[in-house]
Amino acid sequence: MNWNVPNILTVLRIALIPVFVGIFYLPKAAFDSFGFPSHWANTMAASIFAIAAFTDWLDGYWARKYNQSSNFGAFLDPVADKLMVAAALIVLVEFERIGAVIALIIIGREIAISALREWMAGTGERSSVAVAQMGKIKTAAQMLAILLLLYYDSFSLGALGSFNTKLVGQVLIIFAAFLTLLSMAYYLKAAWPTLKKTIN
Repeated sequence: MNWNVPNILTVLRIALIPVFVGIFYLPKAAFDSFGFPSHWANTMAASIFAIAAFTDWLDGYWARKYNQSSNFGAFLDPVADKLMVAAALIVLVEFERIGAVIALIIIGREIAISALREWMAGTGERSSVAVAQMGKIKTAAQMLAILLLLYYDSFSLGALGSFNTKLVGQVLIIFAAFLTLLSMAYYLKAAWPTLKKTIN
């Protein structure tokens, strides 16, 4: 493995997954003993998820800017992203912040499209299912929704009132699930000519 900055950031992102998940399973006494209010579990988990999400952007930017792309990084980066999202969604389902159907749609789509891309790469047609703008919008909405639902506490905006992270997060995750299905249909349509040749 080439231990360049992008790969180190990707490994760090994977290492942060059990940290933000584990925070929710710490006994309440662990927070009380340090004088932290109980909602600190949400705050800490959301903060760690935000750091992990930032490393996702940073490793890609660094790899492009300093020409530090590698085969290992190309393999590990999407794996890290999917592990991070899947872990967060499972936690949100367990704590009843989203429905299981939403999680199944998003996780199922990630598995299906990853498999499709690998298969298309084997046929030399991977560019046909390259990441589209719709997929980027879906990812942005999904990551913001997860962040808000991990935080799950309203906060004051002063004279503007309070920001309801629960409501906004739930609306965004539904929107992300809709775009998930839409983008999956888009990628399947793009891959259909190659799939059709194989079937025939």
